[in-house]
Amino acid sequence: MQRVVTTVVVPADDVAAWLAPRTDVVREAVAEDPPGGDGDGATTVTCFVLAEGPFTHYEREVAVTPGTDGTAEVTQRVAFHLGVPVWGIVFVRGMRRVLRRPPTHGARAPWWAPPARLDARAAYSLGLLCSISIVGGFLGTIITQTITFAAEEFDASTTAQAGALAATRVGAVVAVVLAAVADRTGRRRGILVAGVAGCLLTVTGAVAPTLGWLTVSQGVARGFATALLLLVAIISAEEMPAGSRAYAVSLLAMTQALGAGMCLWVLPVADLGPTAWRLVYVVPLVFLPVVAAVHRRLPESKRFTRPHPVLALGLAGRARAVGDRVRATGRGAVRADGMLRTHGARLVLLATVSFLLAVFATPVAQLQNEFLREDRGFSASRITLFTLVTATPGGIGVVVGGRLADVRGRRWVAAVGVIGGTVLTVLAYRAQGWPMWVLALFGAMIAGATVPALGVYRPELFPTSLRGRTSGIIDAIGLAGSAAGLLLVGSLVDGGGTFGGFGNAFALVAIAPVIAIVLVLTRFPETAQRELEDLNPEDRSPSGAIEGTAAPTR
Repeated sequence: MQRVVTTVVVPADDVAAWLAPRTDVVREAVAEDPPGGDGDGATTVTCFVLAEGPFTHYEREVAVTPGTDGTAEVTQRVAFHLGVPVWGIVFVRGMRRVLRRPPTHGARAPWWAPPARLDARAAYSLGLLCSISIVGGFLGTIITQTITFAAEEFDASTTAQAGALAATRVGAVVAVVLAAVADRTGRRRGILVAGVAGCLLTVTGAVAPTLGWLTVSQGVARGFATALLLLVAIISAEEMPAGSRAYAVSLLAMTQALGAGMCLWVLPVADLGPTAWRLVYVVPLVFLPVVAAVHRRLPESKRFTRPHPVLALGLAGRARAVGDRVRATGRGAVRADGMLRTHGARLVLLATVSFLLAVFATPVAQLQNEFLREDRGFSASRITLFTLVTATPGGIGVVVGGRLADVRGRRWVAAVGVIGGTVLTVLAYRAQGWPMWVLALFGAMIAGATVPALGVYRPELFPTSLRGRTSGIIDAIGLAGSAAGLLLVGSLVDGGGTFGGFGNAFALVAIAPVIAIVLVLTRFPETAQRELEDLNPEDRSPSGAIEGTAAPTR
């Protein structure tokens, strides 16, 4: 339990500010049975309790003692316990600072807090989702970080590495299937299956006898890791308030990046010998207890448990309403055929943009170690240092981008992030020495803003019964773009000619994200601060209410 005590002497006219209910990081209600005064009329006490906020316990007591010179002594006591599991310690310091001050009517949330206030359930779920994102981040990056060392043991070329990384994208089929099943059976069960299977299959890379074996095993493992992150994003969207969905995506991206960074922490063991890279593949065993703990405590998405239409996408673009959960709205039965035509158009648009962005972003990220090792002569330890120094500040862009995407809108934040990040990244691959480090650092910071600005669209633009399936399809098509980009860049680098070398190859594929951002600016709807039911009317309940704001007790 955290306690904050503030004692100040203020002009009598300013006392009212301390006695107003808070409406910033917490929404207070006046206690029904306040203690009143001390009996002699000298001191009055007003108590406030939690009406809404990210706390499992909250109370504020304000004691006012009038002075004789037109002033008053105000003593404020706040006791609270944040309802954010694991990560609450990150926010306690900022929360204490805010709660020391008097309530301010219409005050904006502090920079570190969600733009729209979270309730207890949303805060609880987000904390658990951030924890499981670490697992997905590690599993999703391990083959990328180790492929250059595995290729050295197996005597494979850059083209062979690119081909292996592209082939691992076939595991997207696993993600599509598991995400689609989660639309029927629930998100929690999908997270358990994806997390456990992803960890165990990743470990098999430690005994891979050939590059082909490594590619197949990690392709399937990566499919489960992708499904895990997809389901995390879906639960987040279904639990967060309308004004904080991009903020939640930014936090999930940060913890996912932390998981990827943990892979870098252990990567220097690859310098111990030609086969030492295999030790990195044993690490996922330590994540199994994390997966089990999150599954045990995480509540099922409130939007999944609430009655919603169960739909099926046909190859001809038709929809079929099935099962007992099909309902009618106040305007009559949901027209599934027209609804699916709308969502089909959205699916094509998001999948196209995902493909185009991946053509550039994936080879930039996944061939970086090969570029640094071969073209710049970096060791494994120096690769780790470069990645940590240049990529870690990208978290600033992710956090700032998430807040701006919620407050100012998604599309222009995405445009600035994509164009700025692309230009600086291309220049970094053409530079040497300290300019390469500086360009890569600022490129990562600016590009980071696109993660929440575009990532939040995937769960937002589809109804509950299609959210997993469409997310899996979009991700699979994005992975096809990744494979295309890897193969194209790998062949250009090895083939020489006009576009030989990493810098020239990336300058060529940079055309793809430019086309993508034109589509975002001209065709994407603005979804900031809109409820999912407004974006997908078929999910709206007759009452319009969304149940479940209390923190789970599991």
